[in-house]
Amino acid sequence: MPILSTRLKIRAFNVLKSDRQTNVTRCYCRTFATETTSTSPVQTDVSSRTPPYSRTVQKLQNVRKVLRADRHLTLAEKILYSHLENPEESLLSNTQNGANIRGNANLKLKPDRVAMQDASAQMALLQFMSCGLPSSAVPTSIHCDHMIVGERGADADLPQSITGNKEVYDFLESAAKKYGIEFWPPGAGIIHQTVLENYAAPGLMMLGTDSHTPNAGGLGAIAIGVGGADAVDAMVDAPWELKAPRILGVKLEGQLSGWTAPKDVIMKLAGLLTVRGGTGFVIEYFGSGVDTLSCTGMATICNMGAEVGATTSLFPFSGSMVPYLEATHRGAIAKAASTIVSGPAASNLLRADPEAQYDQVITIDLSTLEPHINGPFTPDLSTPLSQFKDAVKINNWPERFGAGLIGSCTNSSYEDMTRAEDLVKQASAAGLQPRADFFITPGSEQIRATLSRDSTLETFSSAGGTVLANACGPCIGQWKRTDGVGKGESNAIFTSYNRNFKGRNDGNAATMNFLASPELVTAMSYAGTTTFNPLTDSIPTPSGEAFKFSPPVGTSLPSSGFAAGNPTFAPTPGTPSPSTPVLISPTSSRLAALDPFPPFPQGDLTDLRLLLKISGQCTTDTISAAGPWLKYKGHLPNISTNTLIGATNAETGETNVAYDHFDDPNARYTIPDLAAKWKDQGKSWLVVAETNYGEGSAREHAALQPRYLGCRVILAKSFARIHEANLKKQGVIPLTFSDPADYDMLGAGDSVTTDGLYEFLKNGGKGDVGLQIKKRDGQEMRIGVQCAVSEDQAGFILAGSALNLLAKKKDIEGAQ
Repeated sequence: MPILSTRLKIRAFNVLKSDRQTNVTRCYCRTFATETTSTSPVQTDVSSRTPPYSRTVQKLQNVRKVLRADRHLTLAEKILYSHLENPEESLLSNTQNGANIRGNANLKLKPDRVAMQDASAQMALLQFMSCGLPSSAVPTSIHCDHMIVGERGADADLPQSITGNKEVYDFLESAAKKYGIEFWPPGAGIIHQTVLENYAAPGLMMLGTDSHTPNAGGLGAIAIGVGGADAVDAMVDAPWELKAPRILGVKLEGQLSGWTAPKDVIMKLAGLLTVRGGTGFVIEYFGSGVDTLSCTGMATICNMGAEVGATTSLFPFSGSMVPYLEATHRGAIAKAASTIVSGPAASNLLRADPEAQYDQVITIDLSTLEPHINGPFTPDLSTPLSQFKDAVKINNWPERFGAGLIGSCTNSSYEDMTRAEDLVKQASAAGLQPRADFFITPGSEQIRATLSRDSTLETFSSAGGTVLANACGPCIGQWKRTDGVGKGESNAIFTSYNRNFKGRNDGNAATMNFLASPELVTAMSYAGTTTFNPLTDSIPTPSGEAFKFSPPVGTSLPSSGFAAGNPTFAPTPGTPSPSTPVLISPTSSRLAALDPFPPFPQGDLTDLRLLLKISGQCTTDTISAAGPWLKYKGHLPNISTNTLIGATNAETGETNVAYDHFDDPNARYTIPDLAAKWKDQGKSWLVVAETNYGEGSAREHAALQPRYLGCRVILAKSFARIHEANLKKQGVIPLTFSDPADYDMLGAGDSVTTDGLYEFLKNGGKGDVGLQIKKRDGQEMRIGVQCAVSEDQAGFILAGSALNLLAKKKDIEGAQ
């Protein structure tokens, strides 16, 4: 369809043309070809983006009738329960007639909206297309942000990425047009910032195919990160199932000041909870401190709630939400939400009942909170700034660091950038330049255009900073470093990102990423040393004087309003065009139609081969690496060649090494090569892992790839929520040890047969399950395991996948 590729070419041309017009050679200090400083809204009618408040409030009233009249509900419960397909069925089943809902009820929910980023949208759309429906049943958007590489700056990087990913963008845009999905093109912005500016709203419930979807909780939305198959549930108007979460209340008191930023709230909380402490919980903030935070600051806090495993995070409706909604041209939504809050208490959908009870409460005093630095290699290693210098020396971390990177979906608001700008102005006035490479990522075209109009980007670039495209870039591994750091070379970077697992940013497992607020990253970039504390330390100036930063000062919203930016980056309308062909080349190496997975056999699984026993942390990055592999997100056979390449063999200590103990114990393979060999032989397999298997990104491919290669079971000490759900959707059975010590009893080369699993699944997830183990030395043993599946999830597994079951039901309905 030529018009689609032409549109992308025009986009790339406009970016290059703007460079020629402004004759600027350094960092994004340009006005786009059609840029405007107008603050008038791009879209004045926001009815399609307004939550269905009347319907949701009515459902809340129905929920109150189903439960006791005196039942006090948290904010999360109000929004979730008001989106139930059938409140009676979900709330009164397996809950002692509604007395014990949290952690027990299976909530069948009908979300209001779906958002997908370009890497995950490919597989989600391929699954949706197989359902044969003419359009998405709920408003849906696609955001092209993951495949743009950060290297030399936006002007060079964006056109190159558009050209290099043309066939994927053409596929996404053509599918979006056909099925009535809004398409935000490459360069428009990062999904979570764009959602906050356009779709998030108090009381909304949405699903997003990215683990940091909870960013929208900063505007009072229940926004949950899911895999593509879960998104398809909503898109085809099937209920999406969630185990009723417990509620962790975080009470905020006092007010932030000085160097402390909203980021430090979640950095401290991550240290308290660890990467597993929020699993099964919604984190709900309350208390007087809420009213002191900006809307975008609250979004930052919710964004990083993903790092503690929480289902989602959210804030109640507060005063800062109104001016933010008005500034982003959604005054009608602010008015509607304000009306609900000022109305009868029983209908107040947007704040918790005053007497609502939380399963756990943590109190954080914002007035005494200290800036924190988290890392390396895990986002929950939290160190107060005053103690970080000592931690560097004790742990032998590098004292010099090479790059400071600010922005990303977590911290690219106007407030974040103007606080960082204040520090750059201070340092520039003293004659200083950053000693570390300094990169800036605007979160959206609206933010970029506003920062350009207000000369903030000029401040950064004049100081030697490189402004990258409005995209994820280095945060998710799309970073081509040019500073000469080699693979395996130990080094440090500071970022205002949300996640810092080994190898995530630059593909180098030895790179230590320390997470901090944008202002702290900025100040430390001028020192170039990890031992610098800007609250107490000075930097020598060229004149020999000592320079000390003053606390940063910024502005939460631009006084002149947000600039509209380049209209080339506006989304396509969400109107279905059934005659539009979806563009997939039959010879493509990047896109391939899906074949259905085989159903569960008519009996227990026998003679499963234990491929690998994994030790230590096993994230979705470990299972399905990003970086250069993102280009294969729409081609399951090709991307499967990276399966588990980051996993550590517990028996040998080697990474991405497995041995075929069944055919030749001395034969050494990569993990995906051995899995592919067994797939070709028709042999199914399993892996054994430790705690929180699958933590990290909502990366559906981490479930799809093992399934494609023949994996039927993952046996672990515990699972991360999103990944466990993804496994079930694809027909892989997640089992946990009844006794975690049994992990030590197993090893590669063991043969495993399930005991009672088939009957367990046939009974809708009821009964006992065990494993019969035949060790490679001939010894036999039995261990107990747990399998937590609902009746619907058992149906997914028996059918081979959730998509298989959905297609089967559709065929039956069509025949009737």
